[in-house]
Amino acid sequence: MTAHRPILALDASTEACSAALLHQAGTSERFAVMPRGHAQNLIEMLDSLLVEAGLGPDDLRLVVYGRGPGAFTGVRIGVGVAQGLAFGSGAPVHGVSTLALVAQGCHRRTGAQRVLVAMDARMGEVYWACYSLDPVSALMSLQGQERVDQPEQVRPPVSWADWAGAGTGWEVHGEALQAAAGVPARLEVAALPEAVDALAFGRRALQAGDVLPASEAAPVYLRDRVTG
Repeated sequence: MTAHRPILALDASTEACSAALLHQAGTSERFAVMPRGHAQNLIEMLDSLLVEAGLGPDDLRLVVYGRGPGAFTGVRIGVGVAQGLAFGSGAPVHGVSTLALVAQGCHRRTGAQRVLVAMDARMGEVYWACYSLDPVSALMSLQGQERVDQPEQVRPPVSWADWAGAGTGWEVHGEALQAAAGVPARLEVAALPEAVDALAFGRRALQAGDVLPASEAAPVYLRDRVTG
């Protein structure tokens, strides 16, 4: 189905900026870590992916975006660009948690089936959530809720064993997180959300009809205090 229905994914919620396209010829992606300039760079990434594939915005079946949490400015940029593309193409949208993207990326790289994602949220806090692999969809599934807390409050499920830690929170608050949550079997402290991992979530959303019109694209911040 998706071979003839291109899915475009994007994320700008952290210091990483990324875009990915699933189309008839396969998957293409762009990824870069940059301190600023996400809006311009994201648009250039998306344009280059479409040109490379010989596609235009009108060919898109779905636009998937990282909905947050993350840097307020970056999350807004991602939602705004997704809305603009979707309005222009008539395609629906689907938002994916950036924490889920980190978990999915960790699974893709390491094979981990249980991941505690902790992303630095500044102000001495982390955005965090726990994910386990759904064997049917091969996607990481949220266990419990997404939260923003001090590192000392982070806990994995009691039943978990052989789990991985992923995200920048483990780099910034590693000692406090390990004291509170335990020592992961494997650790990816530099893991950032990547748009390529949103494509599978988008494919499932299409199959389930879990898509929205562009006007309903919305960010998820987890807290109201501005952090950049």
